[in-house]
Amino acid sequence: MNPQSATVVRGPASPTRILDSGPASSQLRIILQADAPGLVEAPSRTRSVVAIHVGRPVRLECRHGSEKYSGLAIHGDIDIIPSGMPARWEMKETDTALLLSISTKFLQQLAKESGLDPREVQLRDRFQIRDRQIEHIGWALMAEMEQGYPNGSLFLQSLATALGARLLRSHSSLSGKRASANGGLPARRLRQVISYIEDNLGEDLSLEAIARVADVSVSHLKVLFRKSLGIPVHQYVIRRRVERAALALRQGKASISQVALETGFTHQSHLAAHMRRILGVSPREMKGC
Repeated sequence: MNPQSATVVRGPASPTRILDSGPASSQLRIILQADAPGLVEAPSRTRSVVAIHVGRPVRLECRHGSEKYSGLAIHGDIDIIPSGMPARWEMKETDTALLLSISTKFLQQLAKESGLDPREVQLRDRFQIRDRQIEHIGWALMAEMEQGYPNGSLFLQSLATALGARLLRSHSSLSGKRASANGGLPARRLRQVISYIEDNLGEDLSLEAIARVADVSVSHLKVLFRKSLGIPVHQYVIRRRVERAALALRQGKASISQVALETGFTHQSHLAAHMRRILGVSPREMKGC
């Protein structure tokens, strides 16, 4: 999971760059990348990387600097690897991640503009955290890249600024105390629910089944899930089905009708309607990306 492929030492399989913004922006580079099972090693870099896990749960082990971690990465989990820190991952299955490589100079500039001493800026090493704001920024960046940057450079710059500000405020040596819980599902239960949804996107998911995983009533699930992720359960499921279908279509491994069925839609036109509404493109256009 490293956007500077020239400096990566890896196993037999090379990464698949599904989307890549290229080095067009000195502030932020965006890559959607799939890594096959095996080992990925990256030496220290001059830029910090925010890696957001995409798709099915994947068990992995990793090292950031001298710290070791292991666990089940689920959709939306975030790793932060500060500049100057070597990293190593060992995936048990194919892992897909949205990689946001942000300039250290840009972070220092944002700190200075906020009245802070840029010399003291150092991002914190994070593994499998949840941060709704970073998630939303990441998905907005990915959608903008998928659609060919219809909103122009100013929109990308504003998202890069929002990401940098969030990193400084909540995940750096300059950040204060972390925000308190928002009253939603406990972290462990939320992870169980998201993992269950990801494992069963192609099935006929019901609120009752999801509520059983969360160990709450259906009415409480609706309230707590929205507090946790800022979106109703049914909308989250539809969005994740669309996003998984888009990923499969970009990889070109199946027909549109097959992808529709495998991601929980009743037919191709059902997928097309939701994909146009959520992503602004048709499955055929997505397949041609």
